[in-house]
Amino acid sequence: MSTRSKFDSKLADLKEKLLEMESLAETAVRDSLSALINHDIEKANRVIDGDDKIDALEHEIHDRALLLIARESPVAKDLRTLNVALKVSSEVERMADMAVNIAKSTLHIGNEKHFKEILDIPKMMDLALEMVSMSVKAYIDEDVMLAQKCAEKDDEVDKMFGNLVHELIGMVPDNPNATNQIIQLSFVCRFIERIADHSTNIAENVIYLVTGKTFNLNE
Repeated sequence: MSTRSKFDSKLADLKEKLLEMESLAETAVRDSLSALINHDIEKANRVIDGDDKIDALEHEIHDRALLLIARESPVAKDLRTLNVALKVSSEVERMADMAVNIAKSTLHIGNEKHFKEILDIPKMMDLALEMVSMSVKAYIDEDVMLAQKCAEKDDEVDKMFGNLVHELIGMVPDNPNATNQIIQLSFVCRFIERIADHSTNIAENVIYLVTGKTFNLNE
């Protein structure tokens, strides 16, 4: 096998590890919301405990990428590819952290009955997870147009976030006994909004990977 083929094979392995990490992070996010909706304390704890595996994968990806940089002395596009792999893995790890935060909010609420049915938060989560899928696919396929479409959805998530938090805080006067729950649900909305932001950051890195130019898609 040629030196180039070996390098390409190692890059492919790195992407596979990233996909594995993203799958675990996405599952953690979905499980954290499920735990919140269903008062599933056991599932919330599993999300928190499972974060170590995602962290370990991030460390493995970083070690592999840095080893390739040190041993292969890549230039131009290859160096960008490794640099972006490091950045994308960090964004995915932060998404997993948001899942942990949602799980912790579930623990703070405990078995307290929801003062209102949770309907809009899952809709916001669905949109954020759509962005996650789009951004990761854009990364794997090096698809600039898909990355841009992903970033465009961030405005929708931001709008939903603003509306939901405004609605929740407005309910405090009529539901003083549910103040803690309302605050925790507001935090959850914020965590979901951050998941969308991390997806946008991945989209920005896709554009940098392909074009070599830096764009702020959150503007």
